[in-house]
Amino acid sequence: MSKHEHGPDCKHDHAHESEHIHGSDCDHDHDHHTDEHVHSPECEHDHKHESAHVHNDSCEHGVSVSVKVHDSEENGHVHGADCKHDHEPAKAHVHGADCKHEHEPAKAHVHGADCKHEHEPVKAHVHGADCKHDHEPAKAHVHGADCKHDHEPAKAHVHGADCKHDDHSVQADVHVHGAECSHDHDHDHEHEHEHEHGHGCGGHQHPAPVNTEKRRKEAVLRTRPSEQGGNACQVELEVVIPGETDEFGRFEQLERILESVVGVGEVHIRRDDSKPEICIHYDETKISLESLRAAIDSHGSAVSKRYLQTTWFVRGMDSAQCGYLIEHSLSRMSGILTANVAYAAERLVVEYDRELTNPKTIDKRVHALGYELEEPEKGHACSFHAHGGGLAPKLQMTLSIVGGVLLAFGFLYQHVISPGDTTIGQFIFFAAMVCAGLFPARAALNSVKSGIADIETLMVLAAIGAGCLGAFFEGAFLLFLFSLGHALEHRAMDQARHAVEALGKLRPNKAFIKQGPDIIELDVQTVKRGDIMIVRPGDRVPLDGMILVGSSMLDQATITGESVPVSRGPGDDVFAGTINTNGTLEVEVKKLSSESMLAKIVDMVSEAEAQKGASQKFAQRLEKTFVPIILVAAPSLSLALYFIGHETLTASVLRGISLLVAASPCALAIATPAAVLSAVARAAKGGVLIKGGVHLETLGRVDAIAFDKTGTLTIGKPSVVALRLEPGVTENELISAASSAESHSSHPLAHAIIDNAKALGIKPVSPERSDAAHGQGVKATVNGRTIWAGNSSMFASLSDSIASSVSELEGDGKTVVIISEDDRFLGVIGIADTVRSETIRVLRALKDLGIVRSVMLSGDNQTVARAIASQIGIDEARAPLMPDAKAKILRSLANEGGVAMVGDGVNDAPALAAASVGIAMGGTGSDVALETADLVLMSNGLEQLPFAVELAREATRKINQNLVIALGVSSVLVVATVCGWVQISQAVILHEGSTLIVLFNGLSLIRFKQKSMKPV
Repeated sequence: MSKHEHGPDCKHDHAHESEHIHGSDCDHDHDHHTDEHVHSPECEHDHKHESAHVHNDSCEHGVSVSVKVHDSEENGHVHGADCKHDHEPAKAHVHGADCKHEHEPAKAHVHGADCKHEHEPVKAHVHGADCKHDHEPAKAHVHGADCKHDHEPAKAHVHGADCKHDDHSVQADVHVHGAECSHDHDHDHEHEHEHEHGHGCGGHQHPAPVNTEKRRKEAVLRTRPSEQGGNACQVELEVVIPGETDEFGRFEQLERILESVVGVGEVHIRRDDSKPEICIHYDETKISLESLRAAIDSHGSAVSKRYLQTTWFVRGMDSAQCGYLIEHSLSRMSGILTANVAYAAERLVVEYDRELTNPKTIDKRVHALGYELEEPEKGHACSFHAHGGGLAPKLQMTLSIVGGVLLAFGFLYQHVISPGDTTIGQFIFFAAMVCAGLFPARAALNSVKSGIADIETLMVLAAIGAGCLGAFFEGAFLLFLFSLGHALEHRAMDQARHAVEALGKLRPNKAFIKQGPDIIELDVQTVKRGDIMIVRPGDRVPLDGMILVGSSMLDQATITGESVPVSRGPGDDVFAGTINTNGTLEVEVKKLSSESMLAKIVDMVSEAEAQKGASQKFAQRLEKTFVPIILVAAPSLSLALYFIGHETLTASVLRGISLLVAASPCALAIATPAAVLSAVARAAKGGVLIKGGVHLETLGRVDAIAFDKTGTLTIGKPSVVALRLEPGVTENELISAASSAESHSSHPLAHAIIDNAKALGIKPVSPERSDAAHGQGVKATVNGRTIWAGNSSMFASLSDSIASSVSELEGDGKTVVIISEDDRFLGVIGIADTVRSETIRVLRALKDLGIVRSVMLSGDNQTVARAIASQIGIDEARAPLMPDAKAKILRSLANEGGVAMVGDGVNDAPALAAASVGIAMGGTGSDVALETADLVLMSNGLEQLPFAVELAREATRKINQNLVIALGVSSVLVVATVCGWVQISQAVILHEGSTLIVLFNGLSLIRFKQKSMKPV
């Protein structure tokens, strides 16, 4: 038998890739069978990968019938470099579309990470609009962090690692700018927009992506016994439902789902920790903690993806009733959880079910009512597209004035020019009605279509009724004053909005960025974290950052309200909008322009009115109840007067119309929003951030304030305040010995002693040996001398003079450190946390404002706490207290009539949340303060506290005054109208006059000046 050589003359069809060598390493199964078929180029056989070639007599290999397995060099032919077979490239079998092989599904080749094929880029399959694949919804490809697609920037929105979309469902195809949008639309209000914000909008800043699923799974799940018995666990609300802050809307959906889980009882929100938490009561005999955690993760993820919150500007509103109409209309839509309009801020906040509706549908619904939605841009309080003219219809003021001119001309024509010609005069009055009533009529029509009756409806019905009776002058006069009042009202409200917007304009639009040896000027929205910006003397800081090089004095009045510049150097934080007064600084950018402290302040102030206070809720409820009653009472009065016979039909109807005017609660609707927006804007200008009208009203009513001691009433850093020397011992000798003994210690008391030594110019000597006694002090060997520094428990006995000094200093609220050298006492050092310089003045000012009870909460011993309270004028001192005990006391005080809590915003978070209103100080240094507290004193001190309390009390007075004026005038007018003491024109003047009085009374808070302490 001759050994066949595979070579150029070989006729075999080698269906494998030419690189493959059949040999000892070959994995092919070359089992031969007794098939006598000759394999040749003309062979039509289907060569399955798993079927081996059979060699027989007809085989051109020259192999005998006996089977010879080619599994090694010894017993089979090896295809390799010496192979003589003719492997023609053109005849090599290619596995592809024309391949006739039967590939078993389980063994089919899968193109993936291990695939060695060379896929040409131009032939790669692209999943897109033309893709014919059947992608099941549950298995659809999700563009995210793991997406390997190459999304070209020029092809609109890029789905990738930076994509913030949670779910690319059909409704989420088009990017909608709203509350969840992280784009920084940092444009100037003075320019015209050349594009719509959408896929093609450039310059937007996307913060680092937040993996919400990972945060949810890694969130701490705390457990504790339930107060009602059983067990309860808590997890941060923001982690489970990102962006949720209250008990309504999205939380209600999660609450419903979790309470349906077997073993789960009550689900609610707790606010006695640093952030709101979901508290879940459960029965551990029915559900394990692990299963509950899995339920929280899965249901929380589902709720946060399905239910979303979006915020818009509402353009075109001309009265508070427009907001009520939008709320009513949206609340009737399928899929809307909550809809809340803040009229003064002109914001719409909607929580909705994305499976039942979407932003486009909401926009369409609002547009059908005659209003337009616009994405609010971070750090701005006003709409860009309004271009400084307010958000009310631009023609409203113009048409009102035209109506007034026609009204005056018609009156002159009828009474002076042509007294006998009533036809033309009436026509002029009719024209005045049309001009002045265009916008009220539109609003009334929208209200009627939505199935509600509001103030506009009452006014338009009254005017139409007057016109039908031929009293065109009265109807025109009514609509003129009504429309003019709304136009003035809206322009006045814009003053308050622009006061907030002015804060945002203090931030520069350009920044000087250091790039190697060059310094270039860039738009702030294009600057990235980590860039180095140059801030020259006299410049405003463009972005929040940390100083790397240079020292200067910075005027932080825009943030803290304090006009005195503060010293800042390397390692210190600086904030956008502050002024660099003297030195050049190199600052590393820490936050994007949309994330700056100034932008946060503007956004929080703008949205504060959305949290309606008790007065505003009362006014809204009263209006909804009052208007339908008047709609029934007015025609009833007319009918009663006519059928009783006291009046003619015309006179009776006019009396009913007068009642519609008199009882219309226009002033009531604007009573609270004007005061709240003005007060919040004035507070922000003074360095106080108020996060809602409800908190403003609450602070205005409390008569008790609780204070944390350390870091609030005191500086928070211990220092040497007293020395008691033994006979023959000098001050330098005592401090030298003490500082040398403490020089290796990291205890705060040791730092206080060493700082005091440095201030006196004394250099501590490093000890040869130092031993710390926990809870007692330090024993050190210095130059062969043994020095003890500690409290009384460190010494077996004390001399009479030392014992007397210790008793005296501890009685004054000081911590004592006794110093002994070898066998003699040197003296006693008194250390205390220094009381803030303004504390006593602040407490006196608060008492003058009517705060009748002040309480200090401290973790120190009771003796020290009482001593400090007595020193600064605090009424009560409660100590020693752990954080949970502080929160418990605050809840008790809140139940007794309301209490405000002042803390540093970090370790006092539980107490701040438990109080009626939480006030954090030092907001520039603590994000926790901004998130937890209801009010934030932006400076690191108490100076602004009396200002905040005084402003809140004045705002509360203004709100109460407005409610009295609104209800009082309406009540008097109703009685006067029923009794026939006023005519319709008189009712109109008094009604609209009271509305303007209420409006300007509330807006006067913009110019509020502090009377207690120094003005802010």
